[in-house]
Amino acid sequence: MKAQIIQRYDHPDQFLPLMPADSVLGPLLERASDLNRAALALGNGAVPASTQVELRALLRAMNSYYTNRLEGEHTRPSEIDSALKKDFSTDRNLARKQRLAVAHIDTERHCETVIDERLAQGEDTTRWLYSTEAVMWLHKHLFEALGDEDRTLEDGSIMVPGELRQRQVAVGRHEAPSFEAVPRFLERWSAVYGAVRRGEAAIVAACASHHRLAWLHPLPDGNGRVARLHTHLLLYAMQLTSGLWSPLRGFARTEERYRALLAAADEHRRGDLDGRGNLTQAGLVEWISYVLDVCIDQVSFMTQQLDVTGMRDRIEASILYDCNVQKLPVRPEVVGVLHYLFTSGIAMPRADFKAMSKLGDRVATGTLSALLKLGYLATDSAYGDVRFAIPRHALRFYFPLLWPEAEQDQAALEVERRTSRRVGMIE
Repeated sequence: MKAQIIQRYDHPDQFLPLMPADSVLGPLLERASDLNRAALALGNGAVPASTQVELRALLRAMNSYYTNRLEGEHTRPSEIDSALKKDFSTDRNLARKQRLAVAHIDTERHCETVIDERLAQGEDTTRWLYSTEAVMWLHKHLFEALGDEDRTLEDGSIMVPGELRQRQVAVGRHEAPSFEAVPRFLERWSAVYGAVRRGEAAIVAACASHHRLAWLHPLPDGNGRVARLHTHLLLYAMQLTSGLWSPLRGFARTEERYRALLAAADEHRRGDLDGRGNLTQAGLVEWISYVLDVCIDQVSFMTQQLDVTGMRDRIEASILYDCNVQKLPVRPEVVGVLHYLFTSGIAMPRADFKAMSKLGDRVATGTLSALLKLGYLATDSAYGDVRFAIPRHALRFYFPLLWPEAEQDQAALEVERRTSRRVGMIE
């Protein structure tokens, strides 16, 4: 039996094509145009900017959950919440996964802030994101807050955040380029994708670049996380997401197809009709089509979720559940005020909130305190104005099916609490 011959990759020509040929590009550009229109409509007509801030914080936690799930490192959503409050598990492995989740959330928030600043200064932020510098910067911010124990690799070495790999690796059947050649491959990756003009072609390039960055495997660890977050940030820099949707959710919810198409696009050219590069053009086209479909699906889903016409009913359902089923100290009279804060996007003085609720002062004060404690309202200080917020336990009502795992986790927590109360009463 002959031994399998593994091709050594040491020249950037070996991962061509980086973009599909013009002869097969048309349908992809049409799908990219569909995505562009739908995404811009969502961003322009969804919710007020201040309400978006609260929603984006929730989505960052969701993104961290889904990208880490693809790595087999996910935690319960409630465990992410605990980690954000600096309450880490005593189990070392779980605590490590919690730290990975928090690192992703912090990195996504930091990177979006930097992108916003660069956009405000008129910089070509997309072109910069395609630089080797940006890839290393992203990796550094993703892992630099983690301790040596969390950055210890399988061979016992400790990964240095922001440095390219210094050893040979294989991912499944794919032998990654020699580590000595990684800088040259990244230079070609940067030059080609960074030069793509804005518009539909740039969206196609963002999809293609995800695969080619993962194929390069330029970093000692965290390549999948970096590639997914990089794609999310590219779409954000193109001002397509507004922080209201992300492909990461779609990737995780179609995990089998995600992995299969990534691997298929790794393959060599399938014959004379499969482009002119060393790698399969057909596989790359299939991958790009998949990413576009995932993005369009996520935009469509969030457009339905953010339909403000039904939001008042959702707020009421959540408040009534907490009031009647959970026996929590909230009152249904506050539904209209919460809906007003959602649609207006303003922050309201506490006295105004209590007046709009039309509750007595003592009841209104207690209800306001309960809403803040439960996460229905947010504030920046002990006596500051209050604004609309999105409590995790209300997700099943506010945005059903947005994060099903969080809904299931919340239901499980409620059962655990009820069981604990019953046991306490018996004892």
